[in-house]
Amino acid sequence: MPIITPDKLQDSYDAVIVGSGAGGGQTAYTLTMEGLKVLILEAGRAFDVQSEVAMLQLPSQAPLRGEKTPDKQYGFHDCSINSGWDIPGEPYSNASSEPVDQFRWWRQRMMGGRTNHWGRITLRNGPYDFKPHTRFGLGFDWPISYDDIAPYYDKVEMLIGVFGTNEGLENSPNSSPGVLQPAPKLRVGELYAQKHGKKVGAHVVSIHRAVLTKPQDTETIPAKLHPGNTKAQGILKESMGTRAPCFWATDCHRGCAIRANYDSQTVHLRPALATGNLDILPNAMAREVTLDKQGRATGITFINKATGAEAHAKGRVVVLAASSQESVRLLLNSKSAAFPQGLANSSGKVGKYITDSVSSSLSAHIPAFEGMPVHNEDGAGGPHAYVPWTRHAQNSKGELGFPGGYHLEFTSGRQMPSLTTLNGIESRLGHEGVLFGAKLKQEARRYYGCHLGFGAQGTMLPNDGSFCEIDPALKDQWGIPVLRFHWKWTDFELNQVRHQQQHIRELLEAMGGKVAAKADSDPSKLIKKGGEVIHEVGGAIMGANRETSVTNQWSQTWDVKNLFMADGAPFASTADKNPTLTIMAFAWRMADHMMDEMKKGNI
Repeated sequence: MPIITPDKLQDSYDAVIVGSGAGGGQTAYTLTMEGLKVLILEAGRAFDVQSEVAMLQLPSQAPLRGEKTPDKQYGFHDCSINSGWDIPGEPYSNASSEPVDQFRWWRQRMMGGRTNHWGRITLRNGPYDFKPHTRFGLGFDWPISYDDIAPYYDKVEMLIGVFGTNEGLENSPNSSPGVLQPAPKLRVGELYAQKHGKKVGAHVVSIHRAVLTKPQDTETIPAKLHPGNTKAQGILKESMGTRAPCFWATDCHRGCAIRANYDSQTVHLRPALATGNLDILPNAMAREVTLDKQGRATGITFINKATGAEAHAKGRVVVLAASSQESVRLLLNSKSAAFPQGLANSSGKVGKYITDSVSSSLSAHIPAFEGMPVHNEDGAGGPHAYVPWTRHAQNSKGELGFPGGYHLEFTSGRQMPSLTTLNGIESRLGHEGVLFGAKLKQEARRYYGCHLGFGAQGTMLPNDGSFCEIDPALKDQWGIPVLRFHWKWTDFELNQVRHQQQHIRELLEAMGGKVAAKADSDPSKLIKKGGEVIHEVGGAIMGANRETSVTNQWSQTWDVKNLFMADGAPFASTADKNPTLTIMAFAWRMADHMMDEMKKGNI
């Protein structure tokens, strides 16, 4: 069972999964390793991580020195294909014309989905993150606790390979002993921030990221993840053996031909295909979930993007993992006499309560770094350290004006220079006029690597003003109705951004930094738009009862027992952590529950 064309579809599968990213890949891996026959429908084309990435090319070897273009919206070397904020033929709309009330939607149309693009930061949600209403009287409590999901965090971290350290932080849980890989050394800027951040209460520690720093333990991990399943153990051992540890040379966003970093194809799809239990159908644009007369899901109607023809894939169970809002779109477009407002929508909550990370950023010139000896700080292609949230006592007392918190991520070091690296060098170094010739070279060497910045990513609890619906008129090129977004930042998010900006500024100045940007009292001008962090979740939130939520604690829709969600759609809120690790942990837990229910004959 391999990557197939529509004419090679089986008559029926145990499970049909829409999407091949973190949630879809993890679900397919879990099911196929236990012998289920699975089909993945992927809206993008097939993609080979090992042969298609440009991880070792210089910017000078790329068109426009690697700068962003309409078809490469994060630059030429970004590992994205047919992806971006705006995809030809695939529009979406916003109900408001006000920029601050608009939502930007990133789509990733390729095998492996967004796991080809993300920064691989893998922080666990903590106990407080699952119970915001209990703690703050705001938002919704998730119908599970941290203890319910903790074993699956361990499983996912062992499978994908996560480096980091256990710091014993409040609400940023440790991994179990022996789970994490060794953390890489901190860069100069990270060490300097660690030293001086203490002055302003910034606790700088090693971050957790899904990048191998040493070969995986192929002798013990397979048995831990698949006890009693010798076939699965053998397949996983072989798959892990094909991955090499990072050699600290290129940006992870370029993709990794040596498979050091996690992406769905490397970790989930390769071993799942090796079981012989998985078919993957690329270029299949899901249009509708189909039902039988008993109200059970029967499969997915999709459009073959190569021909425009409509086809159907049949399965005993249907799993939506197309990314949170694409899965919501599928539910809203799957209307019938039984579900006139969209599938699984008896509560009226499908599309409601979308959240995203609350984010702003600030940077500075650090004079202490001037004239630094030439050295390579590429590292693991992203931050080695971060500043976790530690002001929980102030949160609980309501002293800050916002619930939850935020963490800070670094942009620091002497990585490969880009075309715009020296923009503004004159003003930053206090020169009048334009530098050129030998003086420019001299100042460039002194200046390069002296810039350091922080980006904040924080908690957002759901509000009634952030949701999506089907646009009444607009359709995509295949005739499928598209989404219309409504977005609202509340005072909680705006207060949080004020705090972010003040805290980052204090931290940069504690390092002796010269912050060029003037303080702005209007946080609506500084906050990133909804969706811009590419952490949007919600729209099919889980809950304890069917009147106020779309799924139960197992990401199983209340209305259709054999319909499950495996992306961020069931998230009841956004924590101050990146969501991908939690998506995978929930997908693994959901798949285990699904198989148990199938064995019992309940679905």
